[in-house]
Amino acid sequence: MPIQNVLVLGAGSAGLMAALTLKRKLPELQVRVVRSPELGVIGVGEGTTIAFPKHFFEYLKLKPQQFYARAEPTWKLGIKFLWGPRREFYYTFAYEFQQRMPELPRNNGFYFTEESECAGPVSAFMAQDKAFPRKNEGTPLFHNNHAYHIENTKLVEWLEEVCRALGVAIIDATVTAERSEQGIAALVTEKGERLTADLYVDASGFRSELLGRTLAERHVSYGDALFCDRAIIGGWPRTDEPIKPYTVAETMEAGWCWQIEHEHWINRGYVYSSAHLGDEAAREEFMRKNPKVANEPRMVKFRSGRSARNWVGNVVGIGNAVGFVEPLEATALQVICVETSTLADSLIDSLREPTPTLIELYNRYNAQAWDDIRDFLAVHYKFNTRLDSEFWRACRNDTKLHDAEFLVQFYKENGPSVVAGAQLLHASNSFGMDGYLALLVGQGVPHQKPYQPSAGEAQVWRNKCAGWMNEAKRGLDVKQCLQAIRRGAPKWGA
Repeated sequence: MPIQNVLVLGAGSAGLMAALTLKRKLPELQVRVVRSPELGVIGVGEGTTIAFPKHFFEYLKLKPQQFYARAEPTWKLGIKFLWGPRREFYYTFAYEFQQRMPELPRNNGFYFTEESECAGPVSAFMAQDKAFPRKNEGTPLFHNNHAYHIENTKLVEWLEEVCRALGVAIIDATVTAERSEQGIAALVTEKGERLTADLYVDASGFRSELLGRTLAERHVSYGDALFCDRAIIGGWPRTDEPIKPYTVAETMEAGWCWQIEHEHWINRGYVYSSAHLGDEAAREEFMRKNPKVANEPRMVKFRSGRSARNWVGNVVGIGNAVGFVEPLEATALQVICVETSTLADSLIDSLREPTPTLIELYNRYNAQAWDDIRDFLAVHYKFNTRLDSEFWRACRNDTKLHDAEFLVQFYKENGPSVVAGAQLLHASNSFGMDGYLALLVGQGVPHQKPYQPSAGEAQVWRNKCAGWMNEAKRGLDVKQCLQAIRRGAPKWGA
């Protein structure tokens, strides 16, 4: 029989995104969410990637106006890395290193030098702390090369509102799982009520109640590539600090520190390896370098890795119930977008009767998406020479690159070439060759094909960079753009 009803365990961002996606794409489904007080919501500030607006505004075709009004995001153009030998470098969502200008014979990556302030227009805006270009009448010229910073509690409130409007039922209950040959027979409430479904979605976070605890699906560790296993989280109310249009990733003694920009709050978190730095020493370093922290910092323990399979029997895991990697590239919500959209597409294509081979394909694709993230993050650690601490020496010596090994070797032999990107990267890879180039060029990884541009080419490049920087100086910052959309600026879009 076709799948007719779905039961989602967990009402955080993963559970609500799964319920919303399934109900929006398959409105004939009965979708219910079980919200258990035992599971809770992590509730930290989050960065996103461009997968987030694409999922909600292109794939699900929701109205961005409602998202802006309820979730109150700020814009994120990319990540500013205080990383490697350069003072800083920028990773953008605009694929700037692989661009090739008509006036130049090679892509931008070959012209980017120590003196280059940017690699394209978006990184120029980041360098000036500006969000979007200014149109002649003074309003923002919005583009799609952006993601968001969002406070998790506001995101969850918006998701719940949209779910309810679509007809998703939300049930408050503490439940235990009852097994069957197919996987799960029912979720039994504390009052003895049996909640049954054709398909169960495990969005229970790190507890992984169904996929991990009940079905005991094997865990695949990422410990040989990602050494960090703790995060200390704090923040402070914004005063006169400008709202930066990017996440900051700053090298620390035994890991790195994020800074996520909300309109009224600045969120900081230190991700570190407890094998190289004790918890109290990490807390002391965090507080010393962030004296404005106003709340009591809290510590979160985690392990990096994924389940061997997302979809087992009649259970599909989503988000942290399947796996986790540290937020170095803000991939948590991106993973949920990929997992939920591929689940919806699988049910649509199979007329809600998924076959064993379709389930196998789903598992392969999503496992590869997780592994792609592991490999990309490993490159961040393998080549960061900014500090010479015990942790960073271990990263440079011992980090395994896995499937990124050949790509890195290709770069070392061929420089910032883009010709092999399509052949080297899996279809699930969201970073692209440009993402790798931003990291490898930005960290100054040497290669065997340095390009010496002619004097004319070098002048063209300098003029282009100067033009981008001048346009950025005229641009609008995040605060000005927020004011513009609240005044009803035309065509402000996603």
